[in-house]
Amino acid sequence: MRHVAFLRAVNVGKRQVKMAQLREVVEALGYDGVRTHIASGNVAFDASGRGATLEPALESAFNAAFGFEIPTFVRTLADVEHVVHLAPFEVPAGHTYLVAFLRKKPSAAVAKAVAALASEVDELVLDGREVHWHISGRSMDSAIKPSQWDRTGIGPTTTRNITMLRKLLAKEHG
Repeated sequence: MRHVAFLRAVNVGKRQVKMAQLREVVEALGYDGVRTHIASGNVAFDASGRGATLEPALESAFNAAFGFEIPTFVRTLADVEHVVHLAPFEVPAGHTYLVAFLRKKPSAAVAKAVAALASEVDELVLDGREVHWHISGRSMDSAIKPSQWDRTGIGPTTTRNITMLRKLLAKEHG
């Protein structure tokens, strides 16, 4: 089955990961068809198993290879297609559309806390283990501060721009 792993906070500051080395680490786990997409920590591969079992194996291998923890969020290629095709809102030019990948589907209380972060600038739509996030303007224009996001209890996340996700899918179907 085709999977995509989204790595959190790589190639930021001292958390540098070369894509060639990333491919080598994933291949060493016995996964096939390993391909990276841009240098922000996106790697597609073929493996049996579910994301919940693949994530800890990848994280352990990344920690050993790179010397720091890298939270990793695995989705099937079909999951990524669902995320891209859901498109819960129109995004005008100059606005930002991000998708936050979560470890697990949030509880009703966490979902309510996330929904409460919405504003005139930030529109949030929760769909399973993803939050679709429309920002009126650039990401730095968001009214949501990291501390507010953390207080929702949502747990670790990593975000990707919808444009990058579309390009990743195009490359996978290429």
